[in-house]
Amino acid sequence: MGMSEFYGPTDEAESIATLHRALDLGITFLDTADMYGTGHNEILIGRAIADRRDEVTLATKFGNVRTPEGGFAGVSGKPEYVRSACDASLKRLGVEVIDLYYQHRVDAETPIEETVGAMAELVTAGKVRFLGLSEASPKNIRRAAAIHPIAALQTEYSLWSRDPEDEILPTCRELGIGFVPYSPLGRGFLTGQIKAEADLALDDFRRHSPRFQGENFNKNLLLVGKIEAIAREKGVTAGQLALAWVMAQGDDIVPIPGTKRRTYLEENAAASTMSLTADELRQISAALPQGGTAGERYAPQFLRRIEEQD
Repeated sequence: MGMSEFYGPTDEAESIATLHRALDLGITFLDTADMYGTGHNEILIGRAIADRRDEVTLATKFGNVRTPEGGFAGVSGKPEYVRSACDASLKRLGVEVIDLYYQHRVDAETPIEETVGAMAELVTAGKVRFLGLSEASPKNIRRAAAIHPIAALQTEYSLWSRDPEDEILPTCRELGIGFVPYSPLGRGFLTGQIKAEADLALDDFRRHSPRFQGENFNKNLLLVGKIEAIAREKGVTAGQLALAWVMAQGDDIVPIPGTKRRTYLEENAAASTMSLTADELRQISAALPQGGTAGERYAPQFLRRIEEQD
């Protein structure tokens, strides 16, 4: 996402080089969405994998509707929109089939059975291999899975966003659905690289996130300090420790840390070779307990959009 929008300035050449380096390192699961850069990100990934398609498990998402000017026009899970969005994504990506196709957000106005029914038709047509959901509630996960097998659920999960542990993860495990945590580094905050608002570009959307503002920011810095201290003892970076913690939560968990640069990509990749003892996992979990993060993860208007899906 950050290669096209939301996280400050972008560099297309470095983005392509980063994607190629990921493949060289054996990182083959690439996740995008039609809303990232209003289609730009899909085009970018399509260019990067044009001669390496068989190396990639390619995931994209639909549902967050953008205007041609880049504005937000709501959420749609209408069957006709599902079909047209898929065709548009295939064209931008330059591929014949999408490996994993997610509903990015649940449309409160369209029964999820209708949406997933249309997605299932894409599987039958050979345009999509597997289906996924993103930020869906346990209720909607069950309703969707009753229509067609759901391969993966994508939801924010990290040391500072642990809500899925209550109901989401147990539901996925009961139904045999893989779990794909987005923002496993707390939108970069858990790396310890963000110490002040001035560290964020003026057009960085995190400036509008409650967790990055005012007293919440200061309280969360103290939490990250605890992670940094544990990381120093282990001889790794705070980001590597936070990412290794997520991966240690289960073999059914496949986090997708986003980055725009090869340097951070390689740092993230190294976390996959780390092992954490049971005592270390308990220490890390205690440092950032569930509910300990200050502030909601989205601004009120975006949080309402997620909460209204039921």
